[in-house]
Formats: sequence, structure tokens, C-alpha cells
Amino acid sequence: MSGKLIDIFGNCKSVAEEQHLAGGEVRSLAFGDNNTVMVVELGLSQVVSRKAIAQVEKQIAKQYGLERVCIEPRYSMPDGLTDAYIGSLYEDMAYRMPSARGLLDCAKWKYEGGALYIPMDEVSEKHFANALRHLEARIRRELDMVCPVHAVRAAAEDYAPPSDAPKREEILQQAVAEAVSAAPAAPKPKKPRPAPRPENAGYQRPRTEKVRDDDLIFGKLIQDPIVSVNEAIAAYDMVTIQGEVFFTDNKDIHSKKTGKDYVKIAFDMTDRTNSVRVSKFLAADKAGDTASHIKNGLYCTVQGKMVYDSFAKEMVLEPTGIVKAKKPVRQDKAEGMKRVELHLHTNMSAMDGMSSTAALLCRAAQWGHRAMAITDHGVAQAFPEALHAQEGKQKDIIGDMKIIYGIEAYYVNDADSLSVVRGGSVEPLEGTFIVFDLETTGLNPASEEITEIAAVRVTDGAIHDAFQTYVNPHKPIPEEITKLTGISDETVADAPDLGEAVPKFLAWAGEGRYPLVAHNAGFDMGFLRAACKRLSIEREFTAIDTLEMSRMMLPHLHKFKLNILAKELQVGPFEHHRASEDAAVLGRIFVKLLARLREEMYARTVADINPVLAATTDRKNKLKNLPRYHFIILVKNQAGLRNLYQLISKSFLEYYNKRPIMPRSELIRHREGLIFGSACEAGEVFRALTGNAEWGELKRLASFYDYLEIQPIGNNNFMIGKGMAKDEEQLRDWNRAILRLADELGKPCCATGDVHFLEPEDEAFRRILMAGQGFGDADNQAPLYFKSTDEMLKEFAYLGADRAYEVVVRNTNRIADMCDVIRPVPRENYPPHIDGCEDDLRNMCYEKAKRIYGDPLPELVQARLDRELNSIIGNGYAVMYIIAQKLVTKSLADGYLVGSRGSVGSSLAAFMSDITEVNSLAPHYLCPDDKYVEWHEEYSCGVDLPDKVCPTCGKPLTKQGFNIPFETFLGFEGDKVPDIDLNFAGEYQSRIHHYTGEIFGHDHVFRAGTIGTVAEKTAYGYVKKYMDERGIECSRAEENRLAAGCTGVRRTSGQHPGGVVVVPKEIEIYDVCPVQHPADDPDSDIITTHFEYHSIDANLLKLDELGHDDPTMIKHLENLTGVNAQEIPLDDPDTMSLFHSCKALKYTGENPDTDPILGDLGCLAVPEFGTKFVRGMVKETHPSTFAELVSISGLSHGTDVWLGNAAELVRRGIPLSGCICCRDDIMNYLILQGVKPKLAFKTMESVRKGKGLTEEMEAAMNEQSVPDWYIDSCKKIKYMFPKAHAVAYVMMAFRIAWFKVHRPLAFYSAYFSVRAKGFDASCMIKGDKVCIDKIKELQMKDREKTISAAEKEMMTTLEVCHEFYRRGFAFEPMDIYTSAATDFIVTEKGLIPPFTSMPGIGEQAAQNIVEERRNGRFLSAEEMAVRCPKASKAVVELLDQIGALGSMPKTTQISLFA
Repeated sequence: MSGKLIDIFGNCKSVAEEQHLAGGEVRSLAFGDNNTVMVVELGLSQVVSRKAIAQVEKQIAKQYGLERVCIEPRYSMPDGLTDAYIGSLYEDMAYRMPSARGLLDCAKWKYEGGALYIPMDEVSEKHFANALRHLEARIRRELDMVCPVHAVRAAAEDYAPPSDAPKREEILQQAVAEAVSAAPAAPKPKKPRPAPRPENAGYQRPRTEKVRDDDLIFGKLIQDPIVSVNEAIAAYDMVTIQGEVFFTDNKDIHSKKTGKDYVKIAFDMTDRTNSVRVSKFLAADKAGDTASHIKNGLYCTVQGKMVYDSFAKEMVLEPTGIVKAKKPVRQDKAEGMKRVELHLHTNMSAMDGMSSTAALLCRAAQWGHRAMAITDHGVAQAFPEALHAQEGKQKDIIGDMKIIYGIEAYYVNDADSLSVVRGGSVEPLEGTFIVFDLETTGLNPASEEITEIAAVRVTDGAIHDAFQTYVNPHKPIPEEITKLTGISDETVADAPDLGEAVPKFLAWAGEGRYPLVAHNAGFDMGFLRAACKRLSIEREFTAIDTLEMSRMMLPHLHKFKLNILAKELQVGPFEHHRASEDAAVLGRIFVKLLARLREEMYARTVADINPVLAATTDRKNKLKNLPRYHFIILVKNQAGLRNLYQLISKSFLEYYNKRPIMPRSELIRHREGLIFGSACEAGEVFRALTGNAEWGELKRLASFYDYLEIQPIGNNNFMIGKGMAKDEEQLRDWNRAILRLADELGKPCCATGDVHFLEPEDEAFRRILMAGQGFGDADNQAPLYFKSTDEMLKEFAYLGADRAYEVVVRNTNRIADMCDVIRPVPRENYPPHIDGCEDDLRNMCYEKAKRIYGDPLPELVQARLDRELNSIIGNGYAVMYIIAQKLVTKSLADGYLVGSRGSVGSSLAAFMSDITEVNSLAPHYLCPDDKYVEWHEEYSCGVDLPDKVCPTCGKPLTKQGFNIPFETFLGFEGDKVPDIDLNFAGEYQSRIHHYTGEIFGHDHVFRAGTIGTVAEKTAYGYVKKYMDERGIECSRAEENRLAAGCTGVRRTSGQHPGGVVVVPKEIEIYDVCPVQHPADDPDSDIITTHFEYHSIDANLLKLDELGHDDPTMIKHLENLTGVNAQEIPLDDPDTMSLFHSCKALKYTGENPDTDPILGDLGCLAVPEFGTKFVRGMVKETHPSTFAELVSISGLSHGTDVWLGNAAELVRRGIPLSGCICCRDDIMNYLILQGVKPKLAFKTMESVRKGKGLTEEMEAAMNEQSVPDWYIDSCKKIKYMFPKAHAVAYVMMAFRIAWFKVHRPLAFYSAYFSVRAKGFDASCMIKGDKVCIDKIKELQMKDREKTISAAEKEMMTTLEVCHEFYRRGFAFEPMDIYTSAATDFIVTEKGLIPPFTSMPGIGEQAAQNIVEERRNGRFLSAEEMAVRCPKASKAVVELLDQIGALGSMPKTTQISLFA
């Protein structure tokens, strides 16, 4: 808006009195959400004092009944700050902080070099720190210029105004006191309320705000206008803001100095204008439950003072009152029926849609919309989330609102790549066609004449009528033509001439209304068009060429003459080269081809013929050159859903080219059950309209769609800026044209929003992500937010009220009514079936059980096995066990051990079917010979039982059992779907995946898909980059908010590292979900599920066939030593000693019992126990039993189980066995304490998922006198590891540790070959001193937090190298004929490094050298480079430098003169 202040607010007395203000230009007026706060942006030519502005603000507010008016002055000072403006800054500062008058002298303030310098002493600098920042912000706001404000140290006479010394000293003391009070410190008792300021001191605070007790969270509120967060951040006084909490960081703090406990209340909140950190220290005894009330999503009013936090180095709000408030939500205020959004993107539209599916659905339901469509770009990955939202947490909000599933496809019109049909007809294939043939005097229509016209009319797939006439050419017919056609001069002598024959034919043929069909149509149509031109007849024809059509539809034929086609299609013999006969037989041929087009290729109209025939060609590369358009597809029914899944799959697997492309031909073939919409400005129809296509062409294009779309003007405003449209009126005209197009075609026209985010303010998130992707126009965001019905009606008011209602409400609901209620993921579970698997599993388990425990089985074994098998087989899970058993058996047969993951080791049936090595029975002794069994349930692990001999036969008893309840795996009722996870050797993983395909068929096995979204750290990177590029400074809280808004947006797809999904033979994958290549890589040979695998794990069997280093190491160790790892005793004392001493390693040197770098433990490089974190746990817990190792494994894999939980309990003297380490511990312990088994199971499940304890659970625990520390520990846990998983890991780790003690060189060879990620032979093989120096260098980097991830891996490997040297071993020189490509070779006293251990030598080059040396020794380095093409010259030179080539000459040339 524009106008002088006096013109707008002239009835305010103070405005008229203040001349400079009165003449100011009002540039904008803005109101807050509640319309009680007005902000006026005022351009001024002269500086006006803040006091005068405040007086006018107060007068205007009073005059218009507003809570507050804020006048924001704007000045133009191209030459820098004027003295008058500097004076106004000083007055404003002194107005807010009166101490400035006594401590600062305005006359000494200087503006130089684009900055403002203010002299002051050190104490004043601290005192005025916030004020200086406010001055910078004010200058930037009022002058639109960046002017740093610097404090300059000076003596009192250089910075303070002239005054008497005592007064200045008094002011200075007061400033010191204020500065000290502003510094962060422990909370202090509240000071008495200061006396009211004098009347002339400014605004007096009103009375306390009355709030409900339930709403009050902290302190109290004083009546004060609410300001925006953006305004509050620029202030340094008391402010009141209102907004939503989006991040909490509350902490309990114990002061070691005072011994007191405090609570730090800290949270970020936003009102979407900006964000601020709210922070307050409270004494623990006064904090109460304040922290528990402040959670993400809380909408509240906060009142307090903006202060500078020296730790955070930014302004924060120190609250004096926090009160719950009602969050304002945009409403759909339209009465009656509401609109339906048919074009909407969720955050599954890659880097484009911002809002979650659930949030959008909830808003539509809250507004009373009957339905909402989901149309993400090219993907359906939001479908499962939509279903889960409607059936899960948001069920009560979304209710039975219809979800319309669809996509916005990347569409190409491949009809243009063929010319079988030329013209714009959309005649149905059941309609009318004119099949004709011409005979002529020659081949050139420009010089030759027509001699005969013959045709048949085909209607509804049958010939109904015929036409024939000769034509007098008025020229002799060549003899060869007469021989060919039988038409002579005599034949046509009395025939009508061209001027009579052609109009007669056209009248019979419908005057061009119906398509004309000819064989080699170019010839016949050429003569017909030439005749029409000669006769001045204007007609638009559509021609269909059966020659091209038959070539596409009958590719097995080599010739396509009519007689050959007639024979192929069995339409009878005919006399060739007579127009009448040719037309008749061509009519019969065309009828046959039409039937195939309809029944086999699903074509419906003439417009479909080109694209469906194009689909029969190899045209992937051709499609990439065709223009791409956006295209809306909505699912109408269940058949349509399956077709959509097929279309999506084809777009990724067959047509992907930077985007998943859907050609028109495939859309036609899979059109059943789908609804097509014309999409946005990037749609085919809109592009043709703006490209000035003829109206007939527009109708032809639009006829393919079921409805046409128009969108708000703001969506397409960018076209004006780019010169694509003149103005907004032209945009409206284009929408009117599409509406007219829909009217003429009898199709509904729907107003859609092309929604990309929920709220208008959310555009900031999209702006940041688009800028991060390099879009130059990222800051010009269209208003693509979810609009209400009344907002959309207002958008389209230019169409008139009735038409606006039609396109916004009536037609969108009409489309919604066409769609059934669809379930995108079936309810049913589809496990694969293997005949006889139930009997196989039962027989397998009992046979092994009896082989181990004898027949009859011990009662405990029989009961456990019966219960498990009844549950497994009764619930249909036997097939899963048999599949896992087949996979494990295959791996073992190929020489690779398999480790179990997860809780499958809880199942005795899994042990008896050889799926896992973990025996879940209670600890017991077992005699393999006479089957003597002795149970010891007081132990946790049978391995820890003392050695004992069999009382019957006197032989040593084996020690078995790990005491793991079956309920951990299949639930308390035994009906939970099992999740069998297996760890295969990393180098064997691809082979086991292929074997799975052999079992079920490769077309029924798919990798489990994942969805990669923008992670938190990545989002921060985008935000930082955006701010830095634009020179924008914002609070850390606002950075957090913006990053949170960008987090979770889809980036790409991926694959689970080992997940395999099996589809049974009875169904296809398209009955459940689409498929694609991982990471959208068209060159990948891997196919994954399109949906994230968790969303379909209740429908299809997922096998976790993971690759792991432990089985690979075991394989290497067995190959190197000949030791069978499964026979290694798990109670070997020397191996166990590694976890409390390093003596078994037999270090060389002065102090063999410890090492300054490695300490006194020996578990470095042992899986599960080798990291610095876990070694610290081992050091603190001193494990001496296998059970304690299992406990440490469980603790290290849990979340909030060790740190701040079990660690504190251990330090208090509670033994590790008494702490909660694995999830099973909870159930076992509670049952022992007397808690009912089912409740004990529920408690375990709740705690291990991080849900804490219910009142019922806590009451039951208290009733059985469970210690408070145990209950408190349960409440802290966020995630827990299953004991079976920990046992399986520790078994593998212990075996590897055994090799470390007893076969050390084999151990280091396997470790460096398999696990070491950062081995660098350029330094690591040069001796222990080099390793130690490098370790110290990296430790320094670690302390300085400048170490990279690769350097961390290198430091771990260096530590292992150092241990290797301490044990007296050495690396031998690398040798061209001895070194392996990738593995470390064991020698008598050390290891020979492989070629790949040297930086710069890749695996391919190394393998090439090893393979080529088998063919004979190398004559020279020169010859080696020739024989090993994959080893570059640089590689050969590197090998020469390190001495690996020995005495090999550089060249094979011989000098004759040497």
C-alpha cells in the first residue's frame, strides 16, 4: 500500500502534530494473527526520535482499539550513518537502559569504514553487550544495511560524558552489579519486585494475568501484548511470545561445587516468524514437575526477558511465566459440502514435498473433507503410511475419510514415435472406419490420375457396406497398369470424372468424419489429398496404414502383401490389384487386426493405436528424447491398484531415464480401474495450450484424460516472471480455456492445489532443499500449501460463483465418488508353501533331540519341544523354519558357519533344526554317551558350570544351555510372526541370496527395499548452506526448526543389507506392491520392493540373510589352521583371561603385563569387545564368566542400558548379574520374584521397546518387593538386546579370541585380511615406533575433534598393529612373487602383507599381478606393465619403490655396447 501517514491516520492528533512523521510514506500495514497488533512500515526523510514514534504508536492504538501498534521507520542513508541518526540510536539506548546516559558519551560515537565505534570500558562492554547487538539489528532493519557495532576500550575521559566523579562511580557500580547479575550462574532466590518506575520513565506493567491452574506450567504471566518471536529476538527487555515447542533439552544438573541439584529447563519454540531458545535454571526442590509438562508439540505462552547466553553465544529467553495456550489452526470455513484435493504431494515426493502423509490426512479430516488424494512424483511410497495412519495412531482423527491413492507420473506420448495413424481422430475401435483402395495411372499424385475408388465400411468390428466407382482419368492408361489392375481405357471411358467421383466417395465416407484405412496409406492418401486440393475441397482426414500396422503386429512375417496377410489371418482368397477386391479383403484383415488391438493390447480408440503399437518395439532409448509431462493417475478400484503397481514397476525397471517414465502405450494397456487427470502447468494439455496449439489439437490431447485440472493463479505466477505469460489475466484466460475444453468434451474440470506442504510458512523448508539442489529460483516459492474450500473458492471467484463451486467442490467430489475404498497393502499374510514342511520340521527336531538326549526325551526337553512345535506348526510358521534350515545347511555344506541374530536362539526348535547353535534350555550337564542329564537353573549359562564327570560312565560331561525363554521369540501365546535373522559370511552372502532364488524361483524373490530420507545432519547442512550463501544470521533454535522441517523428506530408495522378500507362487508381487531397482539405478541387476520392507512384513516373508565379518574370519582361521571352530571349548581359561588381563598374549619388552596404549586387557580386535567403549565396560566390570560376557554384549547393544543406568549400579556395588543387561533378564527375574508370567512378559516387551512401565506393572513389582533401583532402571531403558542374539555373538567372538591366544599369526592374518578397514602398509609395516608415533598423532586429532571417520578406523588398526609388534611378530617385505592379492600370508615369525595393503594399489590390479605371475616370471618392470594391463605404470613404480620387485630390471632392452 502507499500513502502518507497523515492521510491514513489523520484523525489522530499526535500524527498531525509530528510533521516529519505525518509526511512519512506508509509502505505496508500488517496485522498479527489475532488482528490486535498492527505493524506499520514507514519511510521517512528525516530522523525522528523514538520518543515521538512511541507517542504516535500509543495514540493510534488507542484510537483504533488495538493492543499495540509498532511503527518501523525506514531511512535512506547511502553515505552512511548521519549524526542525527547516531543521536537517535543513543537516545533509544538510553531510553531502554538509563545507565547509558552516565556511562556513554554520544559525542564520542564514530561511524568509520562502514562500522559504528562506541568507546567504553571493560565492565560497560559486558553490561551493554545485548544493547550493541540490538543496535546492529535496528540499523539493518531501518537502513537495510549491515553496520557492525564495536565497543572500543578507552579511558573514562574518552568515553563517558562530563559529570561529577562520584555520580559516575555510582553509575559504574550499578552497571557492574547489573552485568554480574546477567552472567549465567546457579539459580538464586527471587529478588523483591522493584518499585514502580516514575510516570515519565515509560510503560508501567499491568496486573497479573489470570490463568487456569491446569494451564499454568511455570511462574506467572503479567498482562502484556503478545509479540512475534521475530520481534522478541531483536529486543532486550521483557517480552511475551506464543508458539509451539519443537525441541526439548531439559537436564538434571548436580553441582559438585555446592552439592546442590538443579534442573535446567531448555526448549526451542516457534511461531513460524522465527524461533527462540527458552532457558531457565531452577533449584531441583523448586522445579517440581515443570520439565515433564514441556514436550514437543506443546503450544504455550512464554513471558520473560531476552538475555545473552554466553555459553550458547546467542540471545535466549529466560522465562518468568509459561502457560498452555490454544494453538491457532487454519479452518475450512465453507458451509455444506467441502472440496476434495486431487493433486497432493507428501514428503515421499523426492526433495519436493515437505509434509508427512499423516499430517495432511489429519488436516483434511479435521476440515471435514470427505476424501483426499495422494499423488507423489512417480512413486507410491506414501501409500503404506497413509494406511497405517488411518488404521493406527491417527485413526480417531482420520476416521473413515476416503483416501484416494494415485501418483503424478512422468509421462511421454510415445504415440508420436509411430505413424500408423496420422490425424486426430478419437473414434472408438467399435466405431466406424472406411477401408479403401485406389487404382491409378501411375505412382506420382502430382502427374498421375485415379482410375478406381473402392471401399468398405467397417462398423462395430464387421463389414456393413461397400462403395465402388471407376474414375475417368482423361488420359491413356499405361499398358503395364492395365496388365496389373485389369483396368483399361475402355473400362473407364464412360466413368464419372474426378470432380464427380471424389465428392461422391467423400459423401459416402462421412466427409472425413471417420478414419480412412489403407494398405500403404501414404500412397492412397497422397492421391486423395491431391484430388481434394485440385477440386478445392477442404477436409481434415485421419488415415490408418495397415502396412505399418501389420509390420508391428505380425513381426514374424517377412512380407506384408495383402495376399500374405489374408493367408496369415485366414480371411479367404481374393483377386489382387483390383481396388474393389483389395478393399474388401483389406476390410476383413482390418477387422482381425482391430480385434487384436482391443483384446490383446487394450486399445480403446484410434488415438490409442500408435502408442500401443509403439510398446511392441525396443524404444527405451527413443523415449528419452520425447518431451515429458506430468500426468495424474488415480486408483478407481482394486484392479486399478494392481495396474498402477505394474505401471510403477515398468517405469522403474524398463523405462527409467533420470525419472521413472510412463509411456502412453503402457497407460493404455493398464488403464482398467484407473482415472487419468491432466495435472499442472507441466501437463501435456496445459503445455499445448500455452504453446498456442490449435483448438482441434487441444481437444485431441484432452480426450485421453478423464478429467482436466486448473490450479490457483499463484501456482503459475512464475510464468509471468519468466516471460511465459503476460500477466495474471492471461493465466486466468488459460484456466478459462481449459474449462471450456472440458465443457466441449463433456469431461469434469477440477480445481486442484498441487499441494507440496501443509502450511503457507512451510515453503521455507522447500526453499532450503531446492536451493541445496542448485535451483536458481528456489527463493521464488509458489503458494503450494493445502488450501481450504473457502480459500479455493476465493481463488476461482473470477469464474463466477456457480462455476467456481462446480470446479472446486462438485467435480472434485464427483471424482472421489468414482473411486472405491482401497486398501493399498492387503490384510492377508502370504507365506510361501513347501509341501510337507510341518512333518519335516517335527521329525527333524525330534530326531536331533533324541540323538542328543536319548529316547525317551527328558521330561523338560519333551515339554519344551512339544509346546514350541505346537505353536510353530499351529500358526503356520513351520515353512519359515524349514527355509532357514535349508539356508543354514547350504552354507555349512559350503564350509561357512552361520551366526543367528535376534531372538531366534530363544527357540529350542531352531536349535534342534540346526538353524542356530544356541541351546535355549536351562543350564545342564549332559553325557553324550549314556545321555545322563543334570539340570542347574541357578546358572545363567551352562558354559560356566564347573567341570564334572559322568557319574555313570566316568567320562567328562558337556555343559549345555543358556536359559532363554521361548516367549522372547514368538510371544507369550506363541503366535507372534517369527523373524529369523541369520549372519552369513560376508563373502558368501551373494551366493546364499542366489540360492534363495533357486528355492522359490528368481522371479518370486526380491531384495527388501528401503527409503532414504534427509537425515538430521544433512538437513543442518542444507540450512547452513542456505544461510551462508545469503548472508542470513538466525538463531540456533531457528536452525533447529528449519532442519527439522527438512528432515524426513525422501531422497532416494535403497535396499536392506540382507533382507530378502519371498512371494509365494500363488500370487504376484504386484498384488502387494510395485518393484524397482535400488537407488533408482537402471543398470543394477537387483530388484527391490518399492515399499519400505517394514510396511509389508505382515504380508510377505522377509528373510534376513546378512553378511557379517565373524563367519568370514572363522572360515579364514579354519583354512589357515585346520582347527574346527565348532569344537573350540567355550570355557577355555586362557581365552577368558583376555577379558581381565593381557598376560596370555605374552608381550615382549620390559613390562609384559600392560601397555601404555593398550592397557592391561587382551580383548582388542576381539569382536563385540574390541572397541574403546566396550573395553571400558570390560575394564569396569571385570568379567570372569561366559554369562558376564553375554551381559556385556547385551549392555553394549542396548540404548540407555549401560550409560546412566547399569554403569551407575555397578559402581554402587550391584553385581553385573543383578543388573538388567538383556531383555530376557526382566522376564526371568520378575517370574522368580513372584510376578505372574504373562505380566512379566508384557513388562519385558514394554521396557525393551522404550515404553517404560505402566501403573499395573509398577504396582506388581512393588507388591513383590522388587527394589526401587530395579524399577528405576526399567524406566530409563530405550532399547534392549535379546539374550539369544548376545549369546550367538559371544560364541563367535570367543572362538575368534581363542585363535588370538592359541593361533596368533592366523588370528592377525584373518583380522588384517577381513576386518581391518584402515590398513596402510606405507606406515604400519615399518615397525612399532612408526605405529606408536602415528597413534599419538591421531589421538591428538581425536582430542581436538578434528579426526575423520577414516582416521578413526586407521587408529584402531594401528592399535592392533602395535599389539602385533608387542607380541614379537613382524611384517616381512612385500614380494612380487610371494605376496597375495588381498590376504596376509602367515610365515614362521610374521606376516607378508598383500598388494592391496599399499595405498594406490587396487584389488583388480593386485589380482591381475597374481594371475599373470602364474604364467612365468617377469623379465622386467617394463614387461610386467605390459603383461598386467590392470596394473598401471604408477602401480609398478610403487612396487619398485618399496622393494617388492627385488632385483628385477626396469627394462628388457639389452645394450650392445655395455
